[in-house]
Amino acid sequence: MRRNVVALVGRPNVGKSTLFNKLVGKKMAIIEDNPGVTRDRLYGVGYFDSYSYHLIDTGGIDLGKEDFNAEIRMQASLAIDEADVILFVVDGKEGIVSGDQIVRDMLLKSNKKVIVVINKVDSKLSKEHMYDFYELGFDCYQAVSAEQGEGIYELQMEMTKDFKDVSEEYPQDVLKFSIIGRPNVGKSSLVNAILNEDRVIVSNVAGTTRDAIDTPFTYHGKDMVVIDTAGLRKRGKIYENVEKYSLLRTLKAIDRSDVCLIVINAEEGIIEHDKHIAGYAISAGKSVVLVVNKWDTIDEKDAKMKSFTNEIRAQFAFMSYAPIVFLSALTKKRIHTLIPQVEKVYMNSKREIKTSILNDVIEEAYALNLPPTYKGKRLKIYFANQANIKPPTFDIRVNSKGLIHFSYERYLENKIRESFDFEGTPIVLHFKNKGEEKI
Repeated sequence: MRRNVVALVGRPNVGKSTLFNKLVGKKMAIIEDNPGVTRDRLYGVGYFDSYSYHLIDTGGIDLGKEDFNAEIRMQASLAIDEADVILFVVDGKEGIVSGDQIVRDMLLKSNKKVIVVINKVDSKLSKEHMYDFYELGFDCYQAVSAEQGEGIYELQMEMTKDFKDVSEEYPQDVLKFSIIGRPNVGKSSLVNAILNEDRVIVSNVAGTTRDAIDTPFTYHGKDMVVIDTAGLRKRGKIYENVEKYSLLRTLKAIDRSDVCLIVINAEEGIIEHDKHIAGYAISAGKSVVLVVNKWDTIDEKDAKMKSFTNEIRAQFAFMSYAPIVFLSALTKKRIHTLIPQVEKVYMNSKREIKTSILNDVIEEAYALNLPPTYKGKRLKIYFANQANIKPPTFDIRVNSKGLIHFSYERYLENKIRESFDFEGTPIVLHFKNKGEEKI
């Protein structure tokens, strides 16, 4: 399911980063008093009531720059194109300034829901300017103090009440997988290679969405959809040059996928950004396959495959369960090995374990390796059951959740993986105190 997107837009030092942190519930943005400190566009997931949404902090505009008009227009353009709801943040202490008016002129033409967020209303000066902001010409205004948390609940109510229906556009039995990775790793070429394989029947009409290019196809009689995050529907220097726009497309494609194919360039090897992209998929609870593309450019392939595998396992230690596929999208060598692997990890993400068998595994693991005592107390495990799939989620009832150490949690996860085939999918362990119903 695709999440709605909310964008924070406004000039520097109006409190966007503080508001961002308040909405996502943790300090992800750098907050300083100096204007323009947020240089990178930040992304988070906000939750309110039964809704979840992507939140974008677009950063401030340096009004001292000669080209600040162009910069502010680019920022607003990105928000207008990608967001379902735009939070136009202004400074209640200062009132309306020229930077606000530039954004106003663009947002009034956007046909998107715009909420003017009048921040810093805890200041006495805000009372002098409060009604000036109605001159901006929007329908919806919300006074807040992001620092104090005042008005945040009401803002979230207003944000979410008109959220668009973004329910799944495909039947549940259709396997959806996305091709994700940094630029120039061969994502589009991989999509083309998959769709040109002899076993694939591409639908007459390729579906398109606002977020990426979808292509439904049939593989051995099974309906699938490949989501190509490399395809840009909107052209222009703004979008081609803004890496953060690409990241947002990736995040939304991950949301809509059952399986994520994380593409790595064999010529360049692994870089830090590859791990960041993989982290987004894992955080979303998605099954993954690591795809090493451009393998045709590598000499001594057999020997290099072993060393490259070892390097991947070292660099991606946080997802040691992910299968690795080596292929060449250009020559189509080994391309036939990919879709069967996608199907396998997808089925593993839906695997359900009988409660009795699961408890046998947990009891044996506990007996083989008793957890250490802490302040004279030792963790006891009473009962375990599977609570969900996609990803497989297990509730484990214990005497005290506070006695769980991350190393023992990892030990239990490894024991579960040794007993059941969960290759390619993350698994989640939820520990509950005995008698506790809610996690």
